[in-house]
Amino acid sequence: MADTPTAPAAPTTDTDEDRVRRLCDELLAECPPDSVTEQQFLEAQYDKGLAWVQFPEGRGGLGLSPRFQKTVVEVLGRAGAPIGGAKNPIGYGMCAPAVVVHGTDEQQQLLRPLFSNEHIWCQLFSEPGAGSDVASLAAKAERDGDEWVVNGQKVWTTLAHISRYGLLIARTDPEQVKHKGITAFVVDMEAPGVEVRPLRQMTGEAEFNEVYFTDVRIPDSMRLDAVGEGWRVSITTLMNERVSIGGGTPPRGSGPVRHLVELWQKSGRSDAVQRDQVTQLWMQAEVNRLTNLRAAQNRKAGTPGPEGSVAKLAMAELNKKIYEMCMDLLGPEGMLYESYTMSRPRHALFTDDLHKNFLRARANSIEGGTSEVLRNILGERVLGLPGDVRVDKDRPWNEVPRS
Repeated sequence: MADTPTAPAAPTTDTDEDRVRRLCDELLAECPPDSVTEQQFLEAQYDKGLAWVQFPEGRGGLGLSPRFQKTVVEVLGRAGAPIGGAKNPIGYGMCAPAVVVHGTDEQQQLLRPLFSNEHIWCQLFSEPGAGSDVASLAAKAERDGDEWVVNGQKVWTTLAHISRYGLLIARTDPEQVKHKGITAFVVDMEAPGVEVRPLRQMTGEAEFNEVYFTDVRIPDSMRLDAVGEGWRVSITTLMNERVSIGGGTPPRGSGPVRHLVELWQKSGRSDAVQRDQVTQLWMQAEVNRLTNLRAAQNRKAGTPGPEGSVAKLAMAELNKKIYEMCMDLLGPEGMLYESYTMSRPRHALFTDDLHKNFLRARANSIEGGTSEVLRNILGERVLGLPGDVRVDKDRPWNEVPRS
């Protein structure tokens, strides 16, 4: 009896996970981290689509779910590859997503040097009279042919002193209601009329800045999205900012809670109350990490939703509690600080200096949206509670009284 013919096996196809891992392996083979410069490696990573996997192909991405970025970080991290985002956190987490969603082809050409850290970016939103209510901003941009002339002041601008480009929002129509008369631009921070001044923090450092614009000219080609659509650009930026600040999923027991546990172990204390406090904070850190991991797995490519506000709020309050506990464990030593001499750092991250981290953690509940604003967002947009009274919502910006 003749053998029954079998159907040919169906060709196997890579899963998205397989594809990402294969591209990571190719990158490491073509650009071994120990044989190329950091910039060369990051440029090659961008070209492979492994910069932001959720971005479109040709723009540093693969058009996949952002959850596969975790695979990239794990594979490249094990090989000792450079992590560029630590040097350019505003560019990576906030400006790049806004440019890829709202930018032109010309503007998106800036993504590659952004990812390689050739160009550091900053975010120019807050003003002295427009912090929590950013939409009330007063910095103005007036059309002059194919250019815009910008005058005004921004404040709390992280890393502006080393930035080549900034994401700026300015008022272009004062007769519109405050959310409608705003336009977004990419501004060259080396352009004539841009002045950056340090804001010294209680850490002694000045990673924050105030920025003055005096008749700064921006080509219309550097306008993001349509005239008057700056609030849409702002929402994209702010939602990604909150995920960037508070939505990370580091390994269990890492980050600030690692500092606390190591300090507790080194102290040799046996106080039952303090042991319970350390345990509770470790549990909160783990719950926050797992919540962020679940949110990342469920998140689709595009502008994040309210989960960014949840993550950022939880992170800000937890970091303050962790470093307060560290100071308690240090006892009298917690009152000492090495130096308040002003310095101009090239980063905006926690270090292994517990005293500095204790002071710096205060900023977590302000930057990227205050904890109070985030509670309003969660109350109104997630829980469906009645909104705040907003008497200026339907009034033209130039009719709203300002101090």
